[in-house]
Formats: sequence, structure tokens, C-alpha cells
Amino acid sequence: DCLLSRGLGDVYKRQIMNTITKILLLCVLGVPLVHASDLPNILWITSEDNGPHLGCYGDKYATTPNLDALAKKGMIYTRAISNAPVCAPARTTIISGMYPTSTGSEHMRSMAKLPSSFKMYPSYLRELGYYCTNNSKEDYNLMKEGEVWDESGRKANWENRPSKDKPFFAIYNFTVSHESQIRKRPHSQVHDPLKVRVPAYHPDHPEVRKDWAQYYDKITEMDKMVGAKLKTLKDQGLAEDTIIFYYGDHGSGMPRSKRWPFFSGLNVPLIIHVPEKWKHLASSDYKAGGSIDRRVGFVDLAPTLLSIAGKKPPAHMQGHAFMGKYETTEQQYGYGFRGRMDERYDMVRSVVGERYIYIRNYMPHKPYGQHVSYMFQTTTTQVWKKLFEEGKLNKAQSHFWKTKPAEELYDLQKDPDEVTNLAQSQEHAAILKKMRKAHFSHIRKIRDVGFLPEGEIHSRSIGSTPYEIARDSNKYPFEKIISAAELATSLKKKDLPEIAQLLMDNDSAVRYWGAIGLLTHKKAGTQAFTKELLNALNDKSPYVQATAAEALGKFGTKDAQILAVNTLGKLVDPVKNGCFPSMLAMNAIDHLDNKAKSLLSLIKSMPRTPEGVDKRFQGYVGRLVDTTVTQLEGK
Repeated sequence: DCLLSRGLGDVYKRQIMNTITKILLLCVLGVPLVHASDLPNILWITSEDNGPHLGCYGDKYATTPNLDALAKKGMIYTRAISNAPVCAPARTTIISGMYPTSTGSEHMRSMAKLPSSFKMYPSYLRELGYYCTNNSKEDYNLMKEGEVWDESGRKANWENRPSKDKPFFAIYNFTVSHESQIRKRPHSQVHDPLKVRVPAYHPDHPEVRKDWAQYYDKITEMDKMVGAKLKTLKDQGLAEDTIIFYYGDHGSGMPRSKRWPFFSGLNVPLIIHVPEKWKHLASSDYKAGGSIDRRVGFVDLAPTLLSIAGKKPPAHMQGHAFMGKYETTEQQYGYGFRGRMDERYDMVRSVVGERYIYIRNYMPHKPYGQHVSYMFQTTTTQVWKKLFEEGKLNKAQSHFWKTKPAEELYDLQKDPDEVTNLAQSQEHAAILKKMRKAHFSHIRKIRDVGFLPEGEIHSRSIGSTPYEIARDSNKYPFEKIISAAELATSLKKKDLPEIAQLLMDNDSAVRYWGAIGLLTHKKAGTQAFTKELLNALNDKSPYVQATAAEALGKFGTKDAQILAVNTLGKLVDPVKNGCFPSMLAMNAIDHLDNKAKSLLSLIKSMPRTPEGVDKRFQGYVGRLVDTTVTQLEGK
């Protein structure tokens, strides 16, 4: 009013009022009043399916001069993890700043909604003035609401920004090191297979050595691409204005790294370079040319980006900023998870500390090395399984093809290959207890929704979102369900009567864990509680039916096996029953071996890519059909 009363022209008055209005609006929205020149450019260079097998990480076999040079002027993180050991859930963690286990998006190529008030991090960066580009892969397990990127695709480039003064955030993702490239033949070998280090869990076989050597060849190719991108940045005079992140998207594409939340599957290289101009935005422990074992993960990347840009990360983000204005204190642990991997169901949670990794297996009846079709295209996988079946492997090498214990604990300092399980060691009892407590604290804090059968994650959240129903005790009685899961998978025989009682509960997820519990105890659980499992074949939940049928089909009497197989036959049609019951039933049939041979003609008649099924995982049913038919026909 004071300004307008001074006799200023109407046009000038309107300009002043518009400016004041914009400032007030920005303040109400919580948008920092930061000029574009006060924001650094941020470049993310990512590579697929490779762990820290780089020269700068002490790997003398690796040939990575460009990344080594970046590390000399930046800092490397030795305890960085991808949270998920496979691509889509890992990228989902990054884009949201949240654990997919809390958003219902943990399963490979699933699809869930975020609450309407939550945004993917590029949206926040764009509001702050960044031009955001992604070159080129998205592949998120979360639905995109509205426009997320300024550009996303193979042509996305920071050079396309409307003004050279506009700060950019740019991702370049290199796929040359992907799992699929390890098995590409013919290949001109560069690294000598005879000189490669074969991890203790793999057999020392010529084909295994060849795959590992080719993996290193591909990392060298990737390193050259990194060098080219960094040269472009320098040639355009942008190097001193750009903070650079390099990281791999999860562990190597070799079997027992990718898809597994061991450290070998979660640990990624992370190199961060902060130029002198922006040193005030570096982490408090940043040291050029140094390394640090600070626990950071993909869940921390989104809040860290916002912190670098001067924006306080929104409260719903579950990660912790480790750089910038809102840097938090160092976290004691990082957290990993495994859900359904392509066509195979599983559930694992892990806790990564400074020295130890703790693993909790919630489906211990399943072997580590389930037959994931894509994984079995790698020669190493085929050779490894064949040698196991021929009895030619030692204990450490055989471990992957056997069923799992409930808990695992590995000393990453003394046992970097994670082959000596210390969970039963009295000497490590206190460490086990501490990390188990951290696991429970974490799943409670984020309200881990993965304790529901996959189909129920979606059916219970109709009209809402998995994240929101996880906070509704009526739709998701969390404590009751996780207590059931803990009891069911403890592998303690004395708990069997109590496990059987779970089948009487009014919540289908609790009954589901009751069926899993009896299945994990094999004959002891199935034959002692056959009546309860037979009743479960008529349960309202197809997930309870399928699990009870698997138990009876594998370990029940002949009459019970017939009823179980008939039940599974009714569930396999993905069009009639939905994709999730179908995949669970098909997994059970595959585990029954020849006991389900009566279903061969039915399975052969099933569509490989059923109509009406989400295209992201439409082919998974077909993979199960092909694998099961091959097994039942004895090929």
C-alpha cells in the first residue's frame, strides 16, 4: 500500500504487485529463492550390472583409467549400496527417494502408484530451475504422474536446455556392461581369463573364467564411454561448474551378484567429484582423492540432490542427504531387499553395516539359485548348476543351489565372498542380535508392505496406494502379519502347532504365512497338519490355496497330492485368475517335479503372452510355461 500510494505509474504498480505476488507464492510453496547462477550443474554417469571392479577400488585386474582419474580428484565410497540387487527396483528407489518395500514396488517390473502429493525427484529439481534430462532408461516400478523430465530418451542432452545460463541435471546411462553383454559371442578377449580372480562361491572352470574376463572387458569399454562424456563436459567449459556422480546400478551381472541382496549384489562403485567452486556443497567428510566407508544407498540420492540444490528434502523421502545444505549425520546401516525376480518368487531383507551384513530369508524353503530363465542364459550359470548336479563342487560352491537358512551373517572384512555363515556362531551372537534388531526397526519405520502376497499389495490398495494402506491398520494389520511371518519362517520345529493356528486367522496374509510355515518344515509340517492344509485348498485367497497345494503336493500323501495338483490346475490360467495367482501356482507346479505331470497338456495349451496381463511382466508366465513343460517332459 505504501508503494502504491507514491504516485507511481499503473504499469509500474502492476509490475511491483506481480513481483510481490510471485515472491509470496514461492514462500508459501516452500520454494527457495535461489538464482540459477547459485546452482551447480549436476552430471550423473551410470553403468549397468557392475560392482566396484575398478582400478581405483584396488582391483589390479581392472583396466579403468578414466574412472581412476575421476577418483583421484573426487572421493570413492566403499560401502555404497543399490538397496535392490536388480535394475527396475533399484531405479525405483532412486526416482522416489523411498524404499520400494514401502511403496509396493519391490517386485521386478511391478507397477504401483505413489500418493498424489508425492513427486519424483526431477519434478522438485525442475521447480528449482534445473533443466532435467535422462539418457535414456526409465523402467520404474512406479507410475509417473505428469511431466517428470524435460527430456528423457536417447536424444536427451544437457545441450538442449533453452539457455546456457540454465543449470542442468543430466543422467547418462551406459548399458555396455549389462549382464546380456557378458554372454555375447563371439567375443575378442582382452583380459586374460587365466589371471582373473574367481570368487569362492563360483567353480574354477574355464567357462566361468571366460565370463568373468569378458565382464572386465565390458567394464573397460564402459570406462572409455565415461572418459568421452567427461571430455565433452571439459571441452564445453562446464567442468568447473558441474558436480559429477558416477555409480553402477547394482552388483555384477554374474550369477549370485545380480538379483541377490548379498553384498556382492548390492555393493556399487560410487565416485563423487566436487569442483572447487562448489566445495561448500561437498559432504563434511569429503576429501579429494580419498575414500570412505560411509553407508550410503540409492534411497539417499534424491534427498542428496535436493540438499545440493538448497531444498530441504520432503518428509516422505526415506533416504538421508549426505551432501549439501541439509546433510544429515552418517547412518549406521544400509538396507537391501529382494522380492520377485522375473518369474520367481522370493522375499529377503538385508542389513549392511561397516563390517558385517545380516540377511533374513522369509522364504527359506526356496533355493538361492531358482531357475530364473534370463539368468540361465549365462554360461557360468549353466556350468555351475551342471557341476552341482554331478556332485563336483565343494561346500562353498554348492551353497547357491540349496535351500536357505532363516538368517545369515557374514564378516565382509574376513570373508568378502560371503561364504561362511556366522549366524550360529556364539562369538557373533551379539552382532547378530544387534543387526536383527536394526532389521525389525527398519521394516517398522518404513511400514514394509512386502509381507503381503504380491497380488494383495494391489487388491488391498484399490482406490488408494500401497504406501497409504500400509499405514491403515484395518487394511494392513502390520504387526500381526510380520509376527506371523517371523513365526512361520523361524525354522523352529517347536513352533509348528502355533504356525498351524495361523491358518485359522481372519486375515488372508496371516493364513498365507501359516501355509508357508508348514511348507518350510517339509514333511514334519505337512504330515502333522494335513487336515489344516486340506482345508486351506478351499481358502478364499488363491495365494493361500497355491501355497497349501505346494506343501501337500511335495510332502503329503498320494490322495493329498492329487487334490493339491487339481487345485493348482484351477489356478494356473492367468486370464481367468490373474497374473499373480497364476505365477504363484506355476512356481508351485514346477517345484512338484513329476508329481504334477497330469497337468502337462493343460500347461502346454496355456498362452505364452496372455492378453489382458500387464505387458511389463506379461512374458513371465510364458517363461514358467516353457520351463515347466521342459521339466515335465524330461528334456
